[in-house]
Amino acid sequence: MADAKVIPFGEEPRSRRRSRRGAPGGRTPRTASAPLAPVPPPRDEPGEPEEPDVAAEAAEAAREAGDGWERKVAHGLNFLRRRITGDYEVDEFGFDKELTDQVVLSALRPFAEKYFRVEVRGVENIPEKGAALVVANHSGTLPIDGLMLQVAVHDHHPAARHVRMLAADLVFKLPVVNEISRKLGHTLACAEDAQRLLERGEVVGVMPEGFKGIGKPFSERYRLQRFGRGGFVSTALRAGAPIVPCSIVGAEEIYPMIGNSKTLARLLGLPYFPLTPTFPWLGPLGAVPLPTKWTIQFGEPVPTDGYPPEAADDPMLMFNLTDQVRETIQHTLYKLLVQRRSVFF
Repeated sequence: MADAKVIPFGEEPRSRRRSRRGAPGGRTPRTASAPLAPVPPPRDEPGEPEEPDVAAEAAEAAREAGDGWERKVAHGLNFLRRRITGDYEVDEFGFDKELTDQVVLSALRPFAEKYFRVEVRGVENIPEKGAALVVANHSGTLPIDGLMLQVAVHDHHPAARHVRMLAADLVFKLPVVNEISRKLGHTLACAEDAQRLLERGEVVGVMPEGFKGIGKPFSERYRLQRFGRGGFVSTALRAGAPIVPCSIVGAEEIYPMIGNSKTLARLLGLPYFPLTPTFPWLGPLGAVPLPTKWTIQFGEPVPTDGYPPEAADDPMLMFNLTDQVRETIQHTLYKLLVQRRSVFF
């Protein structure tokens, strides 16, 4: 039996140590088939939200605000250039749509939204296209209700339609008021102008009470005056346009008229000279209207296209339709007054 070589306990054989060291020099060679794996990026702990980049968001908001102001300035300069060079359009009645939309209505809108807080109901009863005759009650000592009616229809109607108001002769005799009224699309309250506008498919607004409505004493508030001879019904019949009754609550109290100085009215050539609790006692401050809460409601339209052409000359038919529209407006006024909690709230 050959002599066995005894290996001390814990010591490996020389041949095994040599094979594990590999190449001479004690270095283990790397093979090309085993590339180093990329180190994955650290993951956020689950449940921890990412912190928003406040600085970046603020910079983006500032950039958007700056762009918005730049657009507004550019738009304003372009508007001024067109006004100076005369590069804008007006119709045969003097209506300036661009000036009305961007200047006049923009100036009136804060009064409608913030001061009188006008609530608009039933504006969808005005057709989206085509002619319509809006007939409304008139009150308030000064004809502010007509202006608020225009803002209400333009801002709340789905088609943003313009109401072409019919105004009295006095409006077009006043120097500055005449120009502004023409630019707003107002025209003389005569059957010829009203019919031409309706035949063009416009929305025409009329307040048949006239000066009798806005000049009545405060004790007769919300009591409709006579609607004339029914000329607006004849005009609607000839044009085949629907009649839309409109009731306005809140305008009666802006200037409570407790008296009328007829002597001053004759001297100034006015239909009346109002005396209110604040005017003329407080001077110019007394001319500031009271901030009442308004409601403007449009009723169901009264169709006129089903009548024959000769119906416009039928006095009995005109009387019946006039009375129907008047009673609708009066009934709606009473209904709105019952629902109203306060004059100012």
